[in-house]
Amino acid sequence: MKTLPATSLWRDRQFRTFWSAQTVSEFGDRVTELSLPLIAVLLLDASPSQVGFLTAAVWLPNIASLFIGTWVDHRPDKRPLMIAADIARAGLLLTLPAAYWLDMLTLGHLYVIAILAGTADVVFGTSYASFFVRLVSRDQFLEANSKLSATRSISFMGGPAIAGALVQWLTAPIAIVVDALSFLVSAFQLGRLKTPPGEPEESVEPLLKRARAGMHYLLHHPYLRSSLGCATTVNFFNLISLALLVLFASRNLELSAGTIGLAFGIGASGGLLGALAASPLTRIFGAGRVIAASSIIFPGSIAIAALADGPTWARATALAAAEFIGAFAVMCFDVPLNSLQAAVTHDHMRSRVAGAFSSINYGVRPLGAIVGGLLGTWIGVRETLLVSAAGGFLAVLWLVRSPIIRTRSLDGLQPPEI
Repeated sequence: MKTLPATSLWRDRQFRTFWSAQTVSEFGDRVTELSLPLIAVLLLDASPSQVGFLTAAVWLPNIASLFIGTWVDHRPDKRPLMIAADIARAGLLLTLPAAYWLDMLTLGHLYVIAILAGTADVVFGTSYASFFVRLVSRDQFLEANSKLSATRSISFMGGPAIAGALVQWLTAPIAIVVDALSFLVSAFQLGRLKTPPGEPEESVEPLLKRARAGMHYLLHHPYLRSSLGCATTVNFFNLISLALLVLFASRNLELSAGTIGLAFGIGASGGLLGALAASPLTRIFGAGRVIAASSIIFPGSIAIAALADGPTWARATALAAAEFIGAFAVMCFDVPLNSLQAAVTHDHMRSRVAGAFSSINYGVRPLGAIVGGLLGTWIGVRETLLVSAAGGFLAVLWLVRSPIIRTRSLDGLQPPEI
């Protein structure tokens, strides 16, 4: 694979093509992320626990990420799998407006679509881990992650505002058509790429044995083990609040769909700043310290929204502020952590390790969403958000005695001997 100077990444047609596919898809995702819970809350009058179960359904397929990733790892060319996943998600989402038009929309339908689309998302994500290292060279990992994360942050800025407007003008089920079309655009752009496939593996080991090898590699890797514990704890507490955030903004803060989308969009500008600042902050303070600080700030920021009160503008501002700080922190968490993981993982283990990592890290999200929904029904939605804000203080404990906290840069990092 060719190596390009770091300054020329935007001149690489392959990267630009993939970036454009991700950009369209990310903006579409923002529409569904707002529309799906609003369908449950506004059209189907869902309770906090039912909204929690819906969020859990979105993340439930990640429990199988280990086996999906192991299956994906056995295929040298990951691009066709990514294209198939995009097409599948488009088809699934289009059933929602169809059911709405036929007056057949139910919570059960939402749960099924969430699980199936989530499964396709896992296939895409585990394929991406190996695809990424063939798209860009090693010395461009940090730059590429920063650029893709910055674009994702921009989608969080403009996407929710667009989604809120579409929901108010067209209703939530019709707005989801936008996300379905975005997946088709992504599939088309991925089809134009000419990235070389990886080396085919000659292993004839059974799927279960290969999956166990991926989990063993992950749990015995000094860097990956600690990053897994930290990220999993952050995700658990974040999903407690995320499962209820749209419901809280709609019912407790009494904000309209348009206002919620606007607040999310304004707050998401913090993600863009975080993506741009992650690399400089890492160079100044060191990757480990940036990851540790962000693991506390990211989940803790939701307390600002939980304590919101006063007139409409004050409540909306508090929601936007919570989103801004959280979005900034999550980019400063993800960019150095993802780059570090890419640097210390062997090529032939990437997809199955990504699957093993997701099985635990993302697999805990359904549990967090369910806990959030049940706590919201039991002690109240506002109080549940405050519980979730404390999670970062537990997450950082995973880093205290790990080599991550002492890591300043990726220079010299290599996968361990196996």
